[in-house]
Order: sequence, then C-alpha cells, then structure tokens
Amino acid sequence: MKLFRKSADESGRGEMSFIEHLDVLRGHLFKSAIAVAAGAIIVAIYNSFIFKKILMGPTKADFPTYILLCKLSQRLGLGNKLCMTKISVNMQSNTPFGQFGVYFNVILIGGFILAFPYVFWQFWRFTKPALTNKELKNTRGVIFWVSLLFFTGVFFGFFIIAPYTINFFAKFKLDDSIENLWTITSYFNLIGQLILGAGLAFQLPLVIFFLAKVGVVSAKYLRSIRKYAIVTMLVLAGIITPPDMISQIVCTVPLIILYEVGILLCVKVEKKQKQEEKAEWS
Repeated sequence: MKLFRKSADESGRGEMSFIEHLDVLRGHLFKSAIAVAAGAIIVAIYNSFIFKKILMGPTKADFPTYILLCKLSQRLGLGNKLCMTKISVNMQSNTPFGQFGVYFNVILIGGFILAFPYVFWQFWRFTKPALTNKELKNTRGVIFWVSLLFFTGVFFGFFIIAPYTINFFAKFKLDDSIENLWTITSYFNLIGQLILGAGLAFQLPLVIFFLAKVGVVSAKYLRSIRKYAIVTMLVLAGIITPPDMISQIVCTVPLIILYEVGILLCVKVEKKQKQEEKAEWS
C-alpha cells in the first residue's frame, strides 16, 4: 500500500511508499548525525577553553554578565546591589566516570548547537516535498529565522538565565551550617538544560505562527490569555533570578516580546487567510 502519495510536480519525489519515506528519513538523520559529530570534534579540540572559560564562566566574578550588571547598578545609583561575586560552591566528582561522562555530554550538546542550522535544514529537506507551492512561498527564510531565534535563545540562556540561576541556588541555604557541594554532573547538566531550553523557548513566535496557520490558536485567544502568560513568565523569572525588580524585568521582557511578536504573526496569518477566502468567493 502506498502512503504519503504526492504527484511528482508537487513534491519532486513522485509516489513513494512508507518504507521508501523511512529510507529517505534515515539518510537525512545520518547526515545530521555526521554534522553533530563534526561539531562535537570541534568542541573536543577546544575543550579546555570551552570548559574553563565558557561553561565555568558563570561561577567566576569576571563573567561578562556580572561586570555589566555591576556597572549598570553603579550608573543607576544602586551601589553594588546588582553586583554578583564568585559563587561559594565546591565542585566535586563522586563517581569514577563522572568527569568523562560530563566531557562526553558537553561535546555532544556543543556539537548539536554548532550543527543546528544544518540539522534543521536536513529536517526541512525531508518535510519540504510534502508542501504545496503556496505553502513553500509562506515558509521562505524559515531556516534563517529558526536558526537566528535558536542562537539568540542560546546566548540569552547562557548570559542571562544561567548566571542568575546558578547564583540563586548557590546562595540559597536552609541553614548556614549546610554547605553547598555540587557535583560537576549536576552543574553541567543544569547549564546544558538552560541553554538548550532557552534556544527552544525562543522558537515561540514561529510555533505560534504555524499553529495559527493550521487554526489551532488565534490572535484573539492569545490576547485573552496575555495576562496569565505574563504572570507565568514573572513567576518563572522570580524563581531563577535574585529577589529584585530589575533582575526579574531583564529575564521577563524578552519572553513578553516574543509572545507579542507571536501575536503579530498570528494577526498577519489571519488577515492573509481572510483575503484568500474573499478571493475564492469572488
């Protein structure tokens, strides 16, 4: 039985069976894996710099975010209120393969981040033949925008969310007699989750765009739940940032902007759909 049938002029593949589609998908996955492996090799070559200067950066007082916040605090007349010092947490590895496991995970995550545009391009090449010419016109530049939002989210996660989160948990104590002892596995897992999570979270406008295209959400609905979305963002920012208004605003504003951009994209989609409906009726 033939599945995923499409004419050759629409898809460029002609009629293909389910097994043939799986074979094509396997080829794209294999190429993506090769790209991730190549990125992982680059990360492995520069592992010393990446571990000491980048990933361990949020634990040091000379981290760029801390320096900028301290200067901002002084210019606003707040003294050293926003300044952050080196975190007082001792790192340890409590398993024989702890450091090796961290090393392997970091180079894989780093490889995926470096290869993300190519990986998404392979995914796009697999799904592209299933789209009509009209749909293809509406998705021009998708690789650029997805990659741009992803890397913007990665930088935001590393320079904003990560240092705030690390400082909060480093300074949080139930009692002064309790000493914070972190394993390197938990630390690097946290960093990786924050960076990748932010990169994916910054895809929000595009997710809203595609949901609007298929009629799942509308601009009216998104506006109606705006206050709940903002409260949710503020709560999340309040959890991961120090208890001051400026820090919470720094983390919340970008998310609100992304949400509003998603609403604007939704409005654009709805206007275009109405114009197409009028054209069809006429």
